[in-house]
Amino acid sequence: MAMMRAIGLMSGTSLDGVDIALIETDGERVHVVKGHNNFLEPLGPTGYRGYADDEKALLRAATKDAESVLHPGDRPGRLPEAEAFVTLAHAEAVERFLEEHGLAASEIDVIGFHGQTVIHRPDQRISIQIGDGQALASRLGIPVVSDLRRADIEAGGQGAPLVPVFHKALAEASGFDGPFGILNIGGVANATLIDSKGGVIAFDTGPGNALIDEWMQEREGKNLDDGGRTAARGRPDEQLLAWLLTHPFFFRKPPKSLDRNWFSHKLAGQLSTEDGAATLTAFTARAVARALDHAPEVPTRWIVAGGGARNGELVRLLNYHLRAEITTADAIGWSSAYLEAQAFAYLAVRSLKGLPITLPSTTGVREELTGGVLARP
Repeated sequence: MAMMRAIGLMSGTSLDGVDIALIETDGERVHVVKGHNNFLEPLGPTGYRGYADDEKALLRAATKDAESVLHPGDRPGRLPEAEAFVTLAHAEAVERFLEEHGLAASEIDVIGFHGQTVIHRPDQRISIQIGDGQALASRLGIPVVSDLRRADIEAGGQGAPLVPVFHKALAEASGFDGPFGILNIGGVANATLIDSKGGVIAFDTGPGNALIDEWMQEREGKNLDDGGRTAARGRPDEQLLAWLLTHPFFFRKPPKSLDRNWFSHKLAGQLSTEDGAATLTAFTARAVARALDHAPEVPTRWIVAGGGARNGELVRLLNYHLRAEITTADAIGWSSAYLEAQAFAYLAVRSLKGLPITLPSTTGVREELTGGVLARP
């Protein structure tokens, strides 16, 4: 199958901005180059368009308004305004990316557009990622695949996580054998577990960075706990942690997915800034360890990606609780920051070719299923 050039766009639940990544793939293989000492070369150029404070405030307001949604087509409150903004921000981000890398729109075969998740309730068959794929395709002059969760949700799946098929392809191209896990820590954390026979299961493990980021924003006016330094100075509240881990989500067998609104940083409100950060960071790490209760084969090695890979205290806690080799994606030549954007580029190509993007073992859908809505310029 011919290789295609695809751009992936990801705006996660941490609400920090738009990640952009270009990869080459035929929808099955990922083009990986091994350099010196088998260090993997980057898959392609990447870019980023951060959200300003007022833009983040708009997205937070839209996420709040989305709580009243009863049907997938509902757009109450500020959701229409936020959807127009998300589309514009992604369009501007792609235009700047193409210009910076000397690329023409005609050189790109497809864009995978995740959009901004404002609500995720698969049990009600609702998962809304705002962003207008047709408007984006028309402005950029490039085909766009969006709404990648819908088909899975409508077929009774969780609609998340979507990245495991890319994780498996990237692992195979990189020469990695199981049992090992890929842990992506964005606003919500999700794990892909690949066993020694190449079998895959995947699920959300629990909160990722979202609670920590919101805690730091409220207490310190900062976007995140840089390197986990605040958490490292505190002591976790063991009683609160034990209670948090009794939430029914942690007892459910995978596949399963999490709405980021199920937990709030305000649960630690009685604690000092340092102790609260320590507690919420420990919560993320222990939720991952708790997830191994459902693993058919416990990973001996983990690759950690997402914003959480830059949180030194969180990585330290993962080392302690998982009792396995922990490697960040950047340390092996993958991209901690842009792995999900790369995944949506890959998924867009698979969608174009009618290949499965979700599996019974990753979302709980009854059979392998393709997905995505194609918009042409």
